[in-house]
Amino acid sequence: MTATETKTRAAKKTPAKKASATKAKKKPAKKGNGADPNFETFNIRDYLRLDLFPHFLCPGCGHGIATRAFLWAVHENGIEKDQLAIVSGIGCSGRMGAYIDASTFHVTHGRPLAFATGLALARPDLKVVVITGDGDALAIGGNHLIHACRRNLDMTCLLLNNEVYGMTGGQVSPTTSESRFTTTTPEGNIEPVFDFCELAKAAGAGFVGREVTLQVPGLKNLIKEALDHPGFSFVEIISDCTEIYGRKNELGESAEMILAQKISMKPETYGNVVDQPFRPNALDTGVIAKTDRPEYGATYRKHAAQVQAKFENKGK
Repeated sequence: MTATETKTRAAKKTPAKKASATKAKKKPAKKGNGADPNFETFNIRDYLRLDLFPHFLCPGCGHGIATRAFLWAVHENGIEKDQLAIVSGIGCSGRMGAYIDASTFHVTHGRPLAFATGLALARPDLKVVVITGDGDALAIGGNHLIHACRRNLDMTCLLLNNEVYGMTGGQVSPTTSESRFTTTTPEGNIEPVFDFCELAKAAGAGFVGREVTLQVPGLKNLIKEALDHPGFSFVEIISDCTEIYGRKNELGESAEMILAQKISMKPETYGNVVDQPFRPNALDTGVIAKTDRPEYGATYRKHAAQVQAKFENKGK
């Protein structure tokens, strides 16, 4: 039997399928949380500058997790990329803005909040977000953080707290836990730590929250709420530095460090996974403070309009 005869017989045995059955059924797009029927599944690649990859982060760094949670929140809040302005300073946290496909500004050390203040006043139509770190925002930039909270201008500050100056050599920061080793505290840190959230709350921030990188959905939801708040929103994100900080303090590998965050939240439930926990126990997370103080931008524009009208009336 020839090859041609074989194909002919096989074709006769196989009934022709209906045209409608041969067409592949189009699968409906996956939805998000169900609130919006047109909500599409979040794909982080849609929000990244892929030409800048591979990224510079160390394996296991919590900053990548925090960035994913932030972009997930941006997606679910429906913020367009051309309406998103990200300001970052110097350090590992400051580099995060470079990878995000939006209007991004990489400014001088400790000054992202000062720069963002001018941007938010000049362009109130933009969603201004500051991505900063514990050294960038509370050491050299501490003064700007206090006054940003006091003014309550409509912008969001995401502070990635890894307790160390990771990029510049592993020096001690204002949030380095007591007794921890850094390059500038070779015998252990003896300085007390700053509580970022209590400082922001006392300074007058309209929204204050904290979450750990272990709880990505919870972190995403917290950032969503912060982005929606009409005023200055401050979110502290507990982020592990596995290489510079973790190795020097023998806190284990990335998996051990991130599991230790559970101990910080529920010490009575989880056993320790390393000799010493990464964080103090009884860590408060979620929304810590929320007020309805007047938003500075609206107050400023109203005052400016009144002053302008006053001078215009004098000229008549």
